[in-house]
Amino acid sequence: MADRGAGRNLKSRLKRRRRAGNPMQAYDALPPPLRQWLAAACLPWSPASALRIWTKAGGSRDPAAAAARLDAAEQAMLERDARVWADRAQRRGRPA
Repeated sequence: MADRGAGRNLKSRLKRRRRAGNPMQAYDALPPPLRQWLAAACLPWSPASALRIWTKAGGSRDPAAAAARLDAAEQAMLERDARVWADRAQRRGRPA
């Protein structure tokens, strides 16, 4: 019997990128509030891209504002690829 969930991320129109380095070490080096946000995110964020937004939004000074900026970025990506991700976002309890 085939795994029904296999390949579900392959239907996305978003670009796939290969990352260099150890992703778990990069994740472990993130600030705890950012790791908490990533744990609840609908999309599979790379630690580098999440940290870039977090830093630009002033996450060390205002974690709530940075989390709001990450939510906005994720929402924009979900809208951009709505056909694939809308159902998953609704299951996670985020507006789609």
